Amino acid sequence: MYLADEAWPELEEYFAEESLALVPLGSTEQHGPHLPESTDHTIAEAFAREAAERTGFLCTPTVNVGVSPHHRQFPGTMWVDPPEFRDYVESFTRNLAYHGIDRVVFVNAHGGNVQHLREVGRRVRDDGTAYAVEWMWDESIPELVDEVFEQNGPHGGPKETAMMQYLDGEHVHDDRLEAARDGGVASVADADTVKHGSRTFYDAIDNTDNGVLGDQTDATAEKGERLFEAASDQLVQLCEWLDDQRFEDLLPKDRV
Repeated sequence: MYLADEAWPELEEYFAEESLALVPLGSTEQHGPHLPESTDHTIAEAFAREAAERTGFLCTPTVNVGVSPHHRQFPGTMWVDPPEFRDYVESFTRNLAYHGIDRVVFVNAHGGNVQHLREVGRRVRDDGTAYAVEWMWDESIPELVDEVFEQNGPHGGPKETAMMQYLDGEHVHDDRLEAARDGGVASVADADTVKHGSRTFYDAIDNTDNGVLGDQTDATAEKGERLFEAASDQLVQLCEWLDDQRFEDLLPKDRV
């Protein structure tokens, strides 16, 4: 069920019977010269809608702009500052709780959002409002990602490229894959910006001239579909597990 497509009587029925919602979150930021800036939010929404379709749980509209100031040097990147992002996400999470939702899965596809979603989850859990947990698709199937790609890369690499070839191939520039690889670096380690245990970089451009980390030349839509199906299975299982828990068991333990 997609919240924005429903009228309030149908949503009233859902809230009377169910207490779980999926919230997709991503970013609007550079993903190299070959991928659209919609990459992260397109992927997040696809997973959330797929899991909602399979389970019947509620999917909310997508948060399309995230914490992305580290990509700001590349044209078109949009971002919000971390405090405003946390406050916004916390506010609408409490709004969902007002309607009867007490467990939320943040279906997240942008690494820059992770620590802030975790902080929001702690806030609403600590005061007993809801249990909110962050989920990222590639972290749910790490062995498969490593199996499928020679160099999977953390940003604009083959895993995101394959996923977008599958979900929205029209906006992938397949003719730029080799140039994207050659103008970027394989990994942060290859960028040589970790010095004596310190990460000396703050922005993506400190590591890679074109914003790419990884070798995307072995990405295909077929590989993207395989990853999508496997990670969707993991998200469905997470939702079903979370739905089975007693809410009291999800709250903080008593002080020792």
